[in-house]
Amino acid sequence: MNYGKKSVKQKKKALQSTSSKLGRKCLLTFSKVLLLCVIAIGIIGICAGLGVFKGIIDSAPTITLEDATPTRYSSFIYDSKGNQMAKLIAEDSNRVPVTMDQIPTDLANAFVAIEDERFYQHNGIDIMGILRAGVTAVKTGFKRQEGASTITQQLIKNTVLTTWTQEKTLGERIKRKVQEQYLAIQLEKDTNDKSKILEQYMNTINLGQNTLGVQAASKRYFNKNVWELSLSECATIAGITQNPSKYNPLTHPDKNQDRREKVLTNMLEQGYITQAQYDEAESDTDSLYRRIQTANLEVGGDSSVDSYYADAVKEAVTEDLIAAGYTETQAYVMVYSGGLSIFSAMDPDIQAICDSVASDESLYPDGTRWLLSYQLTYRDPDSEEEGGIVNISSEKYKSYYQENGDKNFNLLYSSQEEANEAIEAYKAATIPDSAEIIGESITLSPQPQISLTIEDQSTGYVVAMIGGRGTKEGNLTLNRSTDAVRQPGSTFKIVSTYAPALDSAGMTLADVEVDGPFNYDNGRPVSNWYSSGYRGICSLRDGIRDSLNIVTVKVLTQITPRLGYEYLQKFGFTTLVDGVEKNGKIFSDVQQALALGGITYGVKNIELNASYATIANGGQYIRPKLYTIVKDHDGNVILDNTSTEGTQVIKPSTAFLLTSAMQDVVTSGTGTAVNFGGMSIAGKTGTTSDYNDIWFSGYTPYYTCTTWTGYDNNTKLRKGEERSLAKKLWKAVMSQVHEGLENKSFSQPADIVAQTVCAQSGKLPTALCGETLKTEYFAADTVPTETCDVHYQGSVCAYSGLPAADACPFATEGTLEMLPENERILTGQVTSEDSQRVCEHSSVFMATPGADQIIEQERLELQLRSNSAQYEALLVSLQQQLQTAVEDKAIADQALAAAADDNAKAAAQSAVDEAQQRIDSLNAQINQLNAAQTSVQTQSAAAAPSSDGSAADNVPVDDGNAN
Repeated sequence: MNYGKKSVKQKKKALQSTSSKLGRKCLLTFSKVLLLCVIAIGIIGICAGLGVFKGIIDSAPTITLEDATPTRYSSFIYDSKGNQMAKLIAEDSNRVPVTMDQIPTDLANAFVAIEDERFYQHNGIDIMGILRAGVTAVKTGFKRQEGASTITQQLIKNTVLTTWTQEKTLGERIKRKVQEQYLAIQLEKDTNDKSKILEQYMNTINLGQNTLGVQAASKRYFNKNVWELSLSECATIAGITQNPSKYNPLTHPDKNQDRREKVLTNMLEQGYITQAQYDEAESDTDSLYRRIQTANLEVGGDSSVDSYYADAVKEAVTEDLIAAGYTETQAYVMVYSGGLSIFSAMDPDIQAICDSVASDESLYPDGTRWLLSYQLTYRDPDSEEEGGIVNISSEKYKSYYQENGDKNFNLLYSSQEEANEAIEAYKAATIPDSAEIIGESITLSPQPQISLTIEDQSTGYVVAMIGGRGTKEGNLTLNRSTDAVRQPGSTFKIVSTYAPALDSAGMTLADVEVDGPFNYDNGRPVSNWYSSGYRGICSLRDGIRDSLNIVTVKVLTQITPRLGYEYLQKFGFTTLVDGVEKNGKIFSDVQQALALGGITYGVKNIELNASYATIANGGQYIRPKLYTIVKDHDGNVILDNTSTEGTQVIKPSTAFLLTSAMQDVVTSGTGTAVNFGGMSIAGKTGTTSDYNDIWFSGYTPYYTCTTWTGYDNNTKLRKGEERSLAKKLWKAVMSQVHEGLENKSFSQPADIVAQTVCAQSGKLPTALCGETLKTEYFAADTVPTETCDVHYQGSVCAYSGLPAADACPFATEGTLEMLPENERILTGQVTSEDSQRVCEHSSVFMATPGADQIIEQERLELQLRSNSAQYEALLVSLQQQLQTAVEDKAIADQALAAAADDNAKAAAQSAVDEAQQRIDSLNAQINQLNAAQTSVQTQSAAAAPSSDGSAADNVPVDDGNAN
């Protein structure tokens, strides 16, 4: 920089100039005005915010502690015609208030420790808790949010501001939160007694199993009054609060145990209990949950039992409320005591048909067996168990009989009388005379069991379901239609393999595979369900109609298991896995056995049925719907499930092709037993290995139905009628459902064309195809353009039976049937780039050293093939010549030894050499002849039909009783 005198004077002059002073003055004025504007806007914003805040506060109700009592309404479920199906019990009907002096200090402290650790310090809202929750949310990118509501706020939310279950916008939530915090401060100020607030909270909190308040919960879970609870039991009840469904100690004891441990840990860290008390409570864990089960035997049970359909509706509505943004607790409260009107999709007429058929004992095979579920609790003063309480489970009962004479005992009885006699014998043998029986639960369910789902494929509405056979003894018991996960068998072939093959892999129903020996990649053989050898070239239509395992596995291998897995996910299956740890091993359903339904866990009936409904609906998947709309207590629609929009999983043309092939299953394949006549039917049978599960999934132009039969304990279904029950059930129900309905054909898309092809290749026929022609349906963009490559005419290698190579010495003119191109590629005989297979006798081969010897042996093989009897004659001739040569050599050896001069020795040596050469040559010929005979025998054995019917380990087979 320039710091000279001249430069300084120039700068001083510039600063003192009039223009410079005016510019600076304008800038300063503008800055002041801008600052005033900002301040004004800020003041206006604050005032507006304060106004909004004051408006929210002013709209809050005025309450007292007495106002903080719950108001609940029963919810109702209706069928599709408006008839009441079920009434859900309001929680208020199971509330028993108690005073603070009746509530154990440990229970009060447990709630404070887990729900609001600064309860005794704050004024109704917990600033530190709010800050902690905010920091956590920011750190996790708002993926994890912690609650900051105090006990006082929760009390107000659950008893006064009860519309929180219907909040849909952030603005509504903010308004409620502001009012909730304001009212919490006011309530604490007006009450000025923390113990009263805590008492009211503990009398109103939802603790699951339709209990409201700690006294009702104490009686439900422990069959005792709240003032009799131990520390361990107090922690259990306090642990339920955050999520009454998830932490229910009866239905989810493992999750409740984790939460209970958190309660005890918090109480220890906050100084409510000592280490010794903590340790004592922890040591009570196993005994605690046994006591809960005992109490359940004594006081548990439902006063009214809802249908399987009603149970499924409750769970579906709860799940959808959670998906809509409600918390689990909100959803639970709304369903069971929110006064909801739930309109189900159940058609009462169709459900009545299903109920009638399912309860008709004449439908079932003779010899119904009964599966026992057993629980017993008794008090024995001499027992080492805590309190002398002894609990007997089904597993302990089963072990007793397995250890005392019947190693294969599996809780199955041939009659209820036999079961009851065995139970009495067990008690007489194991229970001391001094014991007092506290509770006993005996449940005998008829076996085999069943499940059934019927869906209107055009809407996705599930119009009927059967969750099991026999008397339903409780609410939310096992629903075999929606909850049970079973192996699907060959019903999976359609959705895992043939649907993706036809839809996106370029294959057609006319494409062929060879039903012949084939192994999985791990070397295990794939077996068909029948034991009559192999069927040779079969089309994909044949594979579907006759449920051919090898054909199906080959198709999935070609299109890749990954593609099949991806389609199954689109079809709505939720139980598939890809890389899950199970018993220390990693399992994946992305494997070849997927083609036959060989998966890790299994599928649900309702989801398998929905996948077939997708095909029946032109390839469009609609998530199965159990209800149409749900209205709140005031008549407002809070869930609308009436949309019929879905996801296009497969093209309409693909759906039609699959339907066409599955019509063959019903008319001439493995599913003829379901055909009740007078209606278009398509479907697929499914049977797992060892006959543990048998299915039929099928549809008409009106409805899709899936039936399942099996034993709950995975016992093998017995031969005969037990194995045909699924098809019998399907026919009995669907025949009545369709009475009076018009017999419609399945809709054929405009892009479906019929084309004549060669049945042996699936391609356009040539003059050589003769009588192997057939007409098949194709999607317009998959009509074959290539001609048949199975029937061949030209130069044929007589040795290999293949088209002759350029230098083949066995070439002759002829015709032959070759393996289909895809089979040659699949078995590695050719590559996809060079799919034309010829014999090995090329000019390159013939120039290889040793080719002459190979050709000579192949000539021998040809000679033996034409006349196998020649082997013995040739062998005898060569052996005789060999014997002569050996004798000649012996004579020559003697002459050589006796030779007296050089000329005689030379002559004798020449005779020895010539004899040895003959011996070597004859030995070589004999070896070559034997090798040729072995080769011929091997080829004959390979060509013979196989009767091997063994199944690969854990891989389902299908339809051992195919029609």
